[in-house]
Amino acid sequence: MPNPFEAVWNSLKLAIDNTDEPKSPLHVIEVGDCWKYVTMVEEFIRYEEIGLNTSSDDEIIEMLTDAVQLCESHVKKMSQFMRQEGISLPDVTSSKPNSDSKEVPLGVKLTDSEISNGIAFKLVICMQHCAKGQADSLRNDMGMMWLNFYSEWVTFRSTLKTLMRKRGWIKVPPYYYPPGYPNQ
Repeated sequence: MPNPFEAVWNSLKLAIDNTDEPKSPLHVIEVGDCWKYVTMVEEFIRYEEIGLNTSSDDEIIEMLTDAVQLCESHVKKMSQFMRQEGISLPDVTSSKPNSDSKEVPLGVKLTDSEISNGIAFKLVICMQHCAKGQADSLRNDMGMMWLNFYSEWVTFRSTLKTLMRKRGWIKVPPYYYPPGYPNQ
């Protein structure tokens, strides 16, 4: 999946990499942000696995596969960073076994709309956490990692939103009309 922010990202990274910032230890909020993010994204993967086990729609399966790959990439990068910094990794739920979507009972099976809206909700939470992590970061390397994660979520979001709009699955809050608007 191409990243639309690549040119900006490369310029920003080059500018930050050229600074002689001393590598200070992480503070407790940065450590907590890392720990929560790995936990959250691992749980996100479990939801995606459930979706893969219940959907038979090719577009949903492709979207979920992309989401799993993105999540696994984030977990790998963050876990490696945490190990380098001496941060213990969280205990996470193990992977879901593969199953045949035709064997999942209808009362248990998620609909494709539920799957995509669940992914959209989890995506918002991940994006918010990346923004918070970036804001909490004092070290440039940490801030750049959060910014990279955020930009990858933005790219994924555009693909997800296109699919959801195409299928009529986007949940839209009521429109706001200021007082007197209909009379104008």
